[in-house]
Amino acid sequence: MTLTLGIVGGGQLARMMIAPAVELGVGIRVLAEEPGMAAALAATATGDYRDLETVRAFARDVDVLTFDHEHVPQEVLRALVADGVVVHPGPGALQFAQDKLLMRAKLDELGMPQPEWAKVTDAADLQSFLDEHRGRAVVKTPRGGYDGKGVRVVANPDEVADWFHDGDLLAEELVDFSRELAQQVARRPSGELVAYPVVETVQRGGVCAEAIAPAPHASARLTEVAASIATAIAEGLEVTGMLAVELFQTTDDRLLVNELAMRPHNSGHWSQDGAVTGQFEQHVRAVLDLPLGDPAPRQPWAVMVNILGGPAADSLDSRFPAVLDAHPAVKVHTYGKAPRPGRKVGHVTAAGDDLDAVVYEARAAAAFFDD
Repeated sequence: MTLTLGIVGGGQLARMMIAPAVELGVGIRVLAEEPGMAAALAATATGDYRDLETVRAFARDVDVLTFDHEHVPQEVLRALVADGVVVHPGPGALQFAQDKLLMRAKLDELGMPQPEWAKVTDAADLQSFLDEHRGRAVVKTPRGGYDGKGVRVVANPDEVADWFHDGDLLAEELVDFSRELAQQVARRPSGELVAYPVVETVQRGGVCAEAIAPAPHASARLTEVAASIATAIAEGLEVTGMLAVELFQTTDDRLLVNELAMRPHNSGHWSQDGAVTGQFEQHVRAVLDLPLGDPAPRQPWAVMVNILGGPAADSLDSRFPAVLDAHPAVKVHTYGKAPRPGRKVGHVTAAGDDLDAVVYEARAAAAFFDD
């Protein structure tokens, strides 16, 4: 009997799950927010993921429901579970990726290393936090922020006065870090778990621009600690599917948890071509409770570079012949999105034995798609 996987959300992450699902003999359905989205190839329905009856109708035709994003409301998720729908990751886990205040409190409960933080309800609360943390702090909206949205570095409560109208905020210490890392693990409902190599990420304007796997100059101890943190979080939250743990490596070589994502993640795009089992196939396997694949790299180094913005004058596809001719070993993935400044419209991956050469190939190939 063929299993059918339903994905709520029609973005690029859903798009990149289509081919692995087909290759595994899995039927795939997508609930897209609107026609013509990145995952239109498998979109069998369009509608509002916040509307219970829309998602309930979509879920009737699938064996397992998973997500392209973390924005489906808890009341919708819990109603589906009450209906008997198999949802991975489940609402109990997903709430900690949806609400950063819940996440911070739960990570404290699990004993995970993280920045000092506080829930601040008004300007006086935030001023007290600033006074205790050298006059500066990172302030985040608890829900809805991504790719740098909903995050401000502030020295005065007035800088987030507009946010207080919407409720409590999260204040975090401004971490003195040397670089940002990401650790991915996959966990299936029966408990099997595998870890990918820890990677270094490069952020530009709050958006992940590059990922290098494995993280250069990572000691055996750092590698072990990063994997143990992500494993403990996946098991402690009972995550099913892919989990990405974004980390700060501090200047005194500690690791602190920054963010969580319970789905395939930008930091894992390198694995699509650079690992024995890429994150998109792995997520499909994990949420369907199939045996997990080997996360090992195929070559010593793999690099992913995002295509941000894209060419305004023509389509990305028109530039494929030139980039493939100049860099035949590089893989190019586009998302079917209209270009817009700062928008992620695709990525390229490269792999090989020499890190400098691999970085050059990936960056040079991505540059063909600049405006």
